[in-house]
Amino acid sequence: MYKASWPVPDNVGIAMTNRHGGVSKSPFDSLNLGLHVGDEMSDVLANRVLIQQQLCLSAPLLWLDQVHGTEIIDCSHLSAASLANKLPPKADGSYTSSPHLSLAIMTADCLPVLLCNKEGTQVAAVHAGWRGLCDGVIEAAVNKFSGEKADIMAYLGPAIGPEAFEVGAEVKQQFEQHDTNASKYFAPHGAKYLADLSGLAKLRLSTMGIETVFSADTCTFTNHDYFSYRRDQQTGRMASLIWLKS
Repeated sequence: MYKASWPVPDNVGIAMTNRHGGVSKSPFDSLNLGLHVGDEMSDVLANRVLIQQQLCLSAPLLWLDQVHGTEIIDCSHLSAASLANKLPPKADGSYTSSPHLSLAIMTADCLPVLLCNKEGTQVAAVHAGWRGLCDGVIEAAVNKFSGEKADIMAYLGPAIGPEAFEVGAEVKQQFEQHDTNASKYFAPHGAKYLADLSGLAKLRLSTMGIETVFSADTCTFTNHDYFSYRRDQQTGRMASLIWLKS
């Protein structure tokens, strides 16, 4: 698990996994949590049980079919029974004000964003690749919260870092169309640019009035304790998890 001494409301739990401590075999070794990457299904399911047990989660984890979009599922009125034997919801984030489900999103370079309000009564988990981030996936999750946006706290997990994430000029232009201030998070790199995903996410959060933001500042591409799709292509997925305790 990724360890961070971040302040969290008493009624909220958060966790972020790395690639260690599971049963999957190379190239998915070892705590791969993604069913869609070519790993043995039995190993992935065993890994999911492991983290459920290690975190002592009483509420089942809600896994998503992530598509690099902006859809956020409101799970407040869903139960594990209502989702049994159904395909995972197609979305890139989930929100709940109920403890009946724990929320999970998977990444392997994209930015995981966990959100909660300071009262500890609402939580959300967001998959923020550059497309979703640019198109407003964080804003879509924040808009699920009731109350003042300034009362929301954000936790940014391990993701590809600003010295490794090379993108084309068209990516920079798309972000600048939303906010000209985004240009400061793109550094020239030959004919392309190096993009700062975490910095771009902080900009979006700040624009909404959210200033309580904690960041792992850990690059998945350069740190081999983490899965990285851009580095390895065929690889596993980490999870970032958030839940209400009661």
